[in-house]
Amino acid sequence: MKHLLSIKDLVKQEILDLTNFAQGIKKSPKKYATSAFEKNLLMMFEAPSLRTRISFETAMVQMGGDSINYHMEHSPWGHGKESIEDSAKTISRYVDIAMARIYSHEELVKFAASASVPIINAMTNFEHPCQTLGDLLTITEKKKKLKGLTLTYVGDSNNNVTNSLLYGCAKVGININIACPKRKEFSPVMSIVKEARTFAKKERSSVNIYNDVKKAVKNADIIYTDSWMSYRIPKAQKAKRIKVLKPFQVTKKVMSYAKKNAIFMHCLPAKRGLEVSADVIDSPQSVVFDQAENRLHTEKAILLWLLKG
Repeated sequence: MKHLLSIKDLVKQEILDLTNFAQGIKKSPKKYATSAFEKNLLMMFEAPSLRTRISFETAMVQMGGDSINYHMEHSPWGHGKESIEDSAKTISRYVDIAMARIYSHEELVKFAASASVPIINAMTNFEHPCQTLGDLLTITEKKKKLKGLTLTYVGDSNNNVTNSLLYGCAKVGININIACPKRKEFSPVMSIVKEARTFAKKERSSVNIYNDVKKAVKNADIIYTDSWMSYRIPKAQKAKRIKVLKPFQVTKKVMSYAKKNAIFMHCLPAKRGLEVSADVIDSPQSVVFDQAENRLHTEKAILLWLLKG
C-alpha cells in the first residue's frame, strides 16, 4: 500500500511528477471535477487546523468526492481505549483514503502499517510533507525552476517544516541554508541534516547551517521562516524564545542581503512583529498566500496519485 508519510520516502522523480501534476490540475481544474467521484477521505485531527482542513475538504468536493472530519478527542484511539492497529483496520473498511494531522509521527507510522488504504501525513511533529510539496510548486511557479536555487530558512529550525524542507530541497537540487541560534533546541536535527546532505550530494547542491543571518541569506533566491510559537511550544516559554530568536526576525534589512528578486515564504499562521516584520510579509516579495492556495492543488495531486495506487 502506497502512503505519503515523509518527503524522505519519495524519490526525486516522484516529487517532480507530483509538482507537475499539481500544476496541471491548477491550470485545468474542471478536467478533474469527477476524478474522486464516490471516493471518501477521512480527515483525523489532533492538532488545530485552518489551511489543512479546508484545503483537503475543498479538494475532495472539487473532484467529486466526499470527506469526513474526525477529531481525535472523540476517538477510542485518542483515549487509549483501542489500539492504533485496530483503529487503522477499522477505518480501512469504511473509507478509500485517510489523512492524519497528529503530533506523534511514530503513531502515524504504526497506523499506516496496519491500514489497507493510503494514509497521508497532514502534519506530525516530525514532518509536514504536504506543505513542502506545495512550497515546491510555488517556487516552480515563481522561479521557473528548482535545481540550482538557494533557499534560506531563518529562525527556529528544530521543527517539522524545517525537516521536510531539508529533505525536499536536497532531493530536487535546491541549496538550503539554515540560519538559527547556536543552541540545540533551535537547531535542526543533525541526523536529518546528515541525510539531507547525502541526498544533496547526488544533486551537486549543498546543505549549510549558519548562526549568522547575513551570511546565510546572502544571494538567496528564497527566504523562508515559520512561527516561533508553534503548537508544541508552551506559552510560558514565549518571552524566553522571543529574546533568543529576535536577531533572526526576517526584516527588510535581512531581505536586502538576498537577491533583488528574492521571494519571501511562510507556511502560516504568521505573527507580524515576531518571526517576520509586517513590511516583509505584506510586501510584493511575499508569496505566502500563493503558498496557501497551492496546498489545495498539491493535495489534489497527492490524493489522486495515492488513490490510483
